[in-house]
Amino acid sequence: MRVAVIGGGIGGLTLGLALRRRGLTADIYEQAAELAEIGAAVALSANATRELERLGLGPALDAVSTEPTELIFRDGRSGARVAAHPVRDGGAYRTRFGAPYYGVHRADLQKVLSGGLAGAGLHLGHRLAALDQRGDVMMLAFENGAEVEADLVIGGDGVRSPVRRWITGGEKVRYSGTSAFRGVVPMGLLPSLPDRQAIQFWMGPDAHLLHYAIGGEADSVNFFAVVEGPGTWTSERWLAGIAPGEHRAGFSGWHPAVIEMLDALPQTQRWGLFVTDPLRRWHRGRAVLMGDSAHAMLPHHGQGANTTIEDAVTLAELLAAGGARDLDRTVRRYQDLRQARTRTIQRSAWATNRLLHLPDSVGPGALARRDARMARFPEDFGWIHAFDARAVVGKAAAEDSRAA
Repeated sequence: MRVAVIGGGIGGLTLGLALRRRGLTADIYEQAAELAEIGAAVALSANATRELERLGLGPALDAVSTEPTELIFRDGRSGARVAAHPVRDGGAYRTRFGAPYYGVHRADLQKVLSGGLAGAGLHLGHRLAALDQRGDVMMLAFENGAEVEADLVIGGDGVRSPVRRWITGGEKVRYSGTSAFRGVVPMGLLPSLPDRQAIQFWMGPDAHLLHYAIGGEADSVNFFAVVEGPGTWTSERWLAGIAPGEHRAGFSGWHPAVIEMLDALPQTQRWGLFVTDPLRRWHRGRAVLMGDSAHAMLPHHGQGANTTIEDAVTLAELLAAGGARDLDRTVRRYQDLRQARTRTIQRSAWATNRLLHLPDSVGPGALARRDARMARFPEDFGWIHAFDARAVVGKAAAEDSRAA
């Protein structure tokens, strides 16, 4: 079975590793001349780390990651704790979900993944130019002149996915109406920051700031500051330039720790936050989508990378079980197992954005209800972290066997 994966990001590399662990191989085609992740860092929750541990990456990942002490929600202006939940403290998170929660630099995560793959089947400098199906064979042409045949093409090529355009016939991506400023700051530049190794949300009117420590020594903080607007996004890229000081406009009067973080590094641009509209189908013929190409979501549950890893493991399990015998059925089953969960998380991320950005005008009652929601976070959203992709595929296979 010839499997071609378009995109050498977190999803593509994880899929390559997962397939190899199951006795299959894949060729991964990455458009960049060298592996380079967009963005600063990623939070990995148990639904992903349990799968990376199963791939034998646990020790390497642990060595370059920080396990947060707590999850803390704060008032963005006063800094008061609204709600807090133990993570590393007392082993609470591992005990509940059976795997760790990590903050890790994207470059370090990619090194762990690519190191596990050891270059097997990875082709850099391959930007997809054309895709077609002839009978049961997929024909791929790349801008560098290479032409490839495959039995199955997997699009792990991001929000603006050429594979998705071939499958759906359209772009299916839209601007969320929110944007962000981001960076990685040395811990020493943040003297006002409380609870330095916690993952924290600072909430306020029309804005919030998320941050967590990263690295094996927890010596840096990754932050992601989200604001409402601009109303339209005119740039063809994810990034747009800003005027000096524009990054602080949405955080006037906020706690000194927030301002220190925003000002610790020069801010010259903002990131537009884009999502994919829910797709009716994730596959066409012998091509199928995974990760952001299928279900790009707002980052407020930190699940973009985690659900991508779930996708990769699910595909690997199904392909290992079905082989090349019935790829059409395999990709349909994959969509059945993944679509509802990822749509639910997408919708929940939108709702979380509204909660984090509640204006003062909603009144004290609504703000109190928000605070109560944050206090119930583990009960309300534990289902995201408890998910076990391999177990779900196994359960589905058993149900199929009984039905047959």
